[in-house]
Amino acid sequence: MNIKAEKFTKFLNDRNINVFQIQEVEGDMNPVVYRSAMEVNGQNLPTMLVIDDSIYVMLQVRVGAGLVKDKNRAAVMAHLNSLNENYKVFKYYANDNGDIVIESCIPTTDNEFMPELVHAVIDVVLKHLQDEYAKLMKTVWAD
Repeated sequence: MNIKAEKFTKFLNDRNINVFQIQEVEGDMNPVVYRSAMEVNGQNLPTMLVIDDSIYVMLQVRVGAGLVKDKNRAAVMAHLNSLNENYKVFKYYANDNGDIVIESCIPTTDNEFMPELVHAVIDVVLKHLQDEYAKLMKTVWAD
């Protein structure tokens, strides 16, 4: 396990936070993947945190799968762009499958890694989703 992942796992254990499945993955950057789900408006949104030997810790939340289609693309992308203008710590995007994703890349080094900061970013994303999810889904499902 890489140094940052060791620190984050210790942080989780010390605080009895046991919502993540932890998977060490073979790879050049020694990635460790933390999988969970954020419960928002009765939906469990798949959440993944990747901590590796790079200078980034990556948080990704799949807000919805296959939601962006030809008929709603313009409205959904305008909504996502509007959200992106207001939030610095994360950004929305829609991938080729029409999935809506929130992603945050947190720069850090082994020596300066702060698990509390990663946890705070997770909390900010969760709070944001609790506030904005229904509005976003209204745009997705509008005719």
